[in-house]
Amino acid sequence: MHAMQYAITLPADYDMQIIRRRVKSKGHLMDDFEGLGLKAYGIRERGVEGSPVNEYAPFYLWADPEAMTRFLTGAGFGGVSADFGRPSVRHWQGLFHRPGPAAATTPRAFTRRVETLPESTDPATAIGRAVAAHEELATTDGVHSTALALDPQHWELVHFTLWTHTAPASAGDRYQVLHLSAPGTAGLGEGRQW
Repeated sequence: MHAMQYAITLPADYDMQIIRRRVKSKGHLMDDFEGLGLKAYGIRERGVEGSPVNEYAPFYLWADPEAMTRFLTGAGFGGVSADFGRPSVRHWQGLFHRPGPAAATTPRAFTRRVETLPESTDPATAIGRAVAAHEELATTDGVHSTALALDPQHWELVHFTLWTHTAPASAGDRYQVLHLSAPGTAGLGEGRQW
């Protein structure tokens, strides 16, 4: 599993209905993309739930890294680049994924929190603690699914959770989910991936 996200920051006065219409008309195109575990079409709106910016920032969990490359070099991402400029794409090696008790319900929000591991921290210990936290989180009412991934270049963990209700502020940056494409969540596996 690989996690991936790009963020397109938009002007403060940008009409976010444009993004909503775009996702409504094109979101379904990823509903059966081979090798994709899930894609959460996320937005943040300036002044809503503490967001300082307007942003379109979809989050992906890939079951197949070749599919991720196929997407990034294909027409779908090419359309995003043509309309907004080619964004920088973050990606992380997957460590953990688990569906929650609300996995059969459409998520309304997701949270993403990036945790930097100080040089004095043992990565295996930090990952073990983070996995244990995600195992517990995966049993929480309202959790659709949760995932953990690692960027070893910057020694960062990314914590990603889909929620069926408003996400708690303590969980990280909060995004509204406009659409969820989830053709291959079974391919993401469950539990420890490392």
